[in-house]
Amino acid sequence: MSSALSFLDRERTVAPPGFSRWSIPPAALAVHLSIGQVYAFSVFNLPLAERFGLGDRLQPIATIFSIAIVMLGLAAAFGGTWVERNGPRKAMALSGLCWVAGFLIGALGVSTGQLWLVYLGYGVIGGIGLGIGYISPVSTLIKWFPDRPGLATGMAIMGFGGGALIASPLSTTLLSAFAADPEASTADGIVPTFLVLAAIYAVMMGLGAWVIRVPAQGWKPEGWEPDEHAAPMRTTANVSAKNAIRTPQFWFLWIVLFCNVTAGIGILQQASPMVQDFFSSVDAAAAAGYVGLLSLCNMIGRFVWSSTSDVIGRKAMYTVYLGVGAGLYFLVVLFGTSSVLVFVLLTGVILSFYGGGFATVPAYLKDLFGGYQVGAIHGRLLTAWSAAGIAGPVIVTQVRDRQVAAGAEGSDLYGLSLSIMVGVLVVGFIANALVRPVDSRFHEPDDDDAAPAGGEAREAGRPGRAPREATGAGTVRRTPATGEAR
Repeated sequence: MSSALSFLDRERTVAPPGFSRWSIPPAALAVHLSIGQVYAFSVFNLPLAERFGLGDRLQPIATIFSIAIVMLGLAAAFGGTWVERNGPRKAMALSGLCWVAGFLIGALGVSTGQLWLVYLGYGVIGGIGLGIGYISPVSTLIKWFPDRPGLATGMAIMGFGGGALIASPLSTTLLSAFAADPEASTADGIVPTFLVLAAIYAVMMGLGAWVIRVPAQGWKPEGWEPDEHAAPMRTTANVSAKNAIRTPQFWFLWIVLFCNVTAGIGILQQASPMVQDFFSSVDAAAAAGYVGLLSLCNMIGRFVWSSTSDVIGRKAMYTVYLGVGAGLYFLVVLFGTSSVLVFVLLTGVILSFYGGGFATVPAYLKDLFGGYQVGAIHGRLLTAWSAAGIAGPVIVTQVRDRQVAAGAEGSDLYGLSLSIMVGVLVVGFIANALVRPVDSRFHEPDDDDAAPAGGEAREAGRPGRAPREATGAGTVRRTPATGEAR
């Protein structure tokens, strides 16, 4: 048994000479397309509410999604170092096991009428699979594409955004196919649908784990030299996850991600009722099409904007996300009711920035902290997603409910909440402007730079180690043991 499981060990995933790095993106996509189903969970809201006899009360069902997103952030934060230490194959296998188990336990909860089992299965256990599965392909792709980290992360995280585009119609079709009377109710189709999805995702994630490889120590793309491609916000040094959270750069980026996600998810979770409130001519079917369009913008933005960041730089790209995004929100407040086309265009670009922010942040982290434990650092940063997943919907829905109570109608329901989002993005814009290269006292010593990812983090400013001095765009050299600059 142990010998069979050794196939999952990091040492067994080191790529042989001549291995093509372009085999890695499909493996990453297989995982992200699978776990991206979480964005399509709303398909099950009404059938689950009917199955558990909740009537019009959707909050108990919506809690399942909230638990999954919170667990995603927590699992990524606390499991990031484990992922780096044990390698992507073991991490992706664990992710697949948890994600599939979430569906199976959820199906058991539905069949027995125990909602808490759905919370435990899809929410807690499935959420752990989400967190581990989200970060492991990303950190691996960054190691394979040091010359184009924005493109690499965009390829993977685009899959997470696009997973819902596949899962939503697939789940709807399965619910109708398995229901005794799809014209009356699809609640009877939930259990077999969960089982089929579990089987599909088990195969996809298993194939991804089988294909995934890590580059050999010292590998780099042919003809590429880090020093030659260094830029002011990129480093060739490395910072451990333990030391990264001690830097102001980490917390500035935490604020940046929190603000960008808060603004985007506020629209995403309220998209259908919002467009119908803005325009009385838009019916439920058209609103559903609008939601699908926003998902497409979310997915495309993850690839296009993150790839653009390889050209203009990560800090400049976030200046666009936050600065232009704030302007677009302001335009929605002023001119959003002028026409459906204007509203759709403005919110579509906002959602593309939302997706792009997710895809660009791993490359931003690599620029600042190096590739040593970038997966673990990324995991810790994703706690900002968990916090934003609560803050964004609360801002939009709570303000809307108060406006309804005050007698407001139509677009007036959202004027205040959208104005708040402008302020949120301005805060993120300021935090991004404050990001500077990481102080060299947080860098790993030269003789540990090649240590296996996930090893024990070194203390910043460790006695007996000569600090390293910045010598330009991220390159470093050892100063004398006295620590004086040369």
